[in-house]
Amino acid sequence: MRRRPAQRRSLERVERMLDECARLLDEVGYDSLTTKEVARRAEVPIGTFYQFFSDKQGLVRALALRNLESFLERIADKLGAVDLKHWGDVVDLAVDEFVQMKRSRPGFAVVDFGEILPSPGGPALKGTQHMLDAALENNAVVADRLRRLVLETLDVPVIPGLDRALLVAVEAGDAVLKLAFRVSPEGAPELITECKIMIRRYLAAHLP
Repeated sequence: MRRRPAQRRSLERVERMLDECARLLDEVGYDSLTTKEVARRAEVPIGTFYQFFSDKQGLVRALALRNLESFLERIADKLGAVDLKHWGDVVDLAVDEFVQMKRSRPGFAVVDFGEILPSPGGPALKGTQHMLDAALENNAVVADRLRRLVLETLDVPVIPGLDRALLVAVEAGDAVLKLAFRVSPEGAPELITECKIMIRRYLAAHLP
């Protein structure tokens, strides 16, 4: 973002623009998304749009960051509300939350955590693998945020290779879940189950 909203009114305008961006992604896709239409539907002057976002890619990047924060908040809330019997339950919880957001959250099927998917399950548009961070790929950012969340919330020791293991788990899970949504618009249940089994078995070799 060009600048952060400081006042409540500005924050509400930015949230409306992000909301309308998400809805338009579902309706017309990324290629047909325009800053003018986002501003019109959010009922803000186009000049106000450009106060906060340089272009539609900047708007979509902000939407991806909001999606990631919402995903992590939902996981954290559930971790605090359930009695986990095994660390593997966190895997199931994270996959289920991601799938639920794919099914129900506006725009999430097109832009989840950065990659822009012209069709369900990809492939992603070239050049969108660094939407969340200029240096790190999107999945590396997601893996790092999940690591921090797990370490802060659960009694999991910091062990050698944890960062690498979580990155591999996120990359592998991302690939299988993309396949699940290519096979079925709602995500093929059998592939979602296989994704959980795969990640749990892989991490079992790296986590106590």
